Amino acid sequence: MFEGMYVDQVLMHENIRAYPIMPQETSGVDLGSKAIYRYALKESDYPTLILVDPIYDNAGNVILPGYYELALSDMRDFLILIQSKKAFAIIPVFKVEEDASEPQRINDKKYKKQLKKEAKERKKVNEERARAGMPPDEEKVHMEASIEYEPKGEYYLIKYERGTVRAWGAIKG
Repeated sequence: MFEGMYVDQVLMHENIRAYPIMPQETSGVDLGSKAIYRYALKESDYPTLILVDPIYDNAGNVILPGYYELALSDMRDFLILIQSKKAFAIIPVFKVEEDASEPQRINDKKYKKQLKKEAKERKKVNEERARAGMPPDEEKVHMEASIEYEPKGEYYLIKYERGTVRAWGAIKG
């Protein structure tokens, strides 16, 4: 139980990271291989994208290395790079996929019954956590963002995933 309290109260504080920003060369850890690099922070609604190198365009604009939130526009035609609640770049999307089986699964009676059972259990756990002075346990949505350089076409491929939606965008490099 101490571990859960430690993670919820210390490691998830907005100014503290569980792993160093840049792993040491001697540690054997590849940049981007740990969850802190690949997935969103606890308080974020968007996946985290880490840029290690600056990205330049033909007009001389640059996107500096750093941590960015990656959001999909409402019309699903652009990915938006956000840092400190400020949009830094708008990236055109060339492909969007949504899991077609999800609406069928949500409307399934067995699945609805399972959701009610899980909600009841979560409510019970949250009451126990509140008595212990811990924050409530919230339902998590799977989020992931990644970027890779394609030398053949000389562009950066950006992959976005949040829940059942996946999108791919490209930046000419």
